[in-house]
Amino acid sequence: MRRTLPYMLGLLLAAGACGPAEVVVTMEIDVPNPSGGSVPLALSEIEVQLLPYDRDAVFDSMTTAFGTPEPAIPPDLLAARAEVQMAQETWAASQSRWNILRDTLQTLSSALEQYSRGEAQYLMLFQEFQDFDNEYSSVERQVEADFAEFDRLQQGTIRASDSVRIVIDQWADEAFTDVGTVFREKQLETGLDVAVDTTDASGIARTNLRVRPGQYWVHARYELTYSELYWNVPITVEGGDPVQIRLTRDNADDRPLL
Repeated sequence: MRRTLPYMLGLLLAAGACGPAEVVVTMEIDVPNPSGGSVPLALSEIEVQLLPYDRDAVFDSMTTAFGTPEPAIPPDLLAARAEVQMAQETWAASQSRWNILRDTLQTLSSALEQYSRGEAQYLMLFQEFQDFDNEYSSVERQVEADFAEFDRLQQGTIRASDSVRIVIDQWADEAFTDVGTVFREKQLETGLDVAVDTTDASGIARTNLRVRPGQYWVHARYELTYSELYWNVPITVEGGDPVQIRLTRDNADDRPLL
């Protein structure tokens, strides 16, 4: 009996190494902080896929086989969209300042009600109120002007963006007609399964990401205003401790979004 213990223990360890392993995916990006700098933002309700094949390699191979390269977004359209983005950021900044001034004036107005007009504190607060009120009127006009400029630039790119997107979509429909079949064949070749989960309020997906050991790619997307963050990160899953992977701006492709 004693001689069989090491043998049985070895079988148990081997079975554990080949059994399902947990993958923990955390999605988080830095976003601007209204007070300055940036703050981390957990990305919730985002689908995460564990694929036992490299989807980018599949698309590259099918593009080569198709023979016609993917239509490119014209550089002048990219430049125009960048200008629209800058204009939107300028409008957002002036609107943020306008909101701060509005709240400040409301606070000062409430404070003035506590004093009579002859008191020194009232006079000081009233002068402060007038200074902010003058800036408020100026910033309000700036908000209107910034929005008008943003809207003008945006309207100028909508039609061009739609036209380019239609051309790219038509090309993709032809080039990748059988991509679903190719994906299934690639999966069958590996003998591994696809796992899918959705990030929770903390930006973490793990509940349904238990897979057999092997090579996988973590795939996810997150849409921004003018682009999307695209992840296709290779990982190796082995038995034992959970595999931890963080999806951030640093390991994402930032792709134009028409």
